[in-house]
Amino acid sequence: MADKQKLVLIPGLVCDEAVWAHQTAHLADIADITVPPVTEGASMVEMARIALDGAPTKFALAGFSMGGYIALELLRQVPDRITRLALLDTSAIADTPKKAEWRAASISACERGEFDRVIDAMMPLLLHKDQQIGPLPLFVREMVGRVGAAAYLRRHRATGMRQDARDLLRAAKQPVRAICGRQDALNGVADHEEIAALAPCGRCSIIEDCGHMTIIERPQAATALLRDWLLYD
Repeated sequence: MADKQKLVLIPGLVCDEAVWAHQTAHLADIADITVPPVTEGASMVEMARIALDGAPTKFALAGFSMGGYIALELLRQVPDRITRLALLDTSAIADTPKKAEWRAASISACERGEFDRVIDAMMPLLLHKDQQIGPLPLFVREMVGRVGAAAYLRRHRATGMRQDARDLLRAAKQPVRAICGRQDALNGVADHEEIAALAPCGRCSIIEDCGHMTIIERPQAATALLRDWLLYD
């Protein structure tokens, strides 16, 4: 049997390592997996450096949502250490004016002590309409509670200041897989088709009947696509 790949998984804005639980369990036969903490850092640059602490010399890299922005910053900082790249429910561009306005309003509300209200407003954006009842909303809220308002604010501010990464993808030598839910309300299919089109070795995979949080909404499908990416891209 071939040696396992080293795989680094980076969580999203409202997430901790629990968001990757299915992938961590079901890719363990082919990958040695780490999920770095990214609760500190005031910029994507700093968060990427934190993610690099203890990272293998060479590694496959997957980032979900905000984790995709961190993954792209890692591609900027250490391109020769990344063997392949998966970007899930994310985007290669900086915030549009509409998204920047939404982000600023969320940050302001959190600064006024309205963190719970901000998360309430995010839930319809995070999960497919069919997932708004059942176990997932509670799972997400418990995860958000562990992340906490202070880390959420740092992450939000850092995400809003990120650089456009399209030139990075044009120059990428690695296999790049873009994955998203068909009904992702935050970073849609067009964002992922663009990622795949920009990367010389890019592919796009869409998960049907799924919102933004592919890796917990449709974990089997997301894990199967990541397995395919690790083994065959």
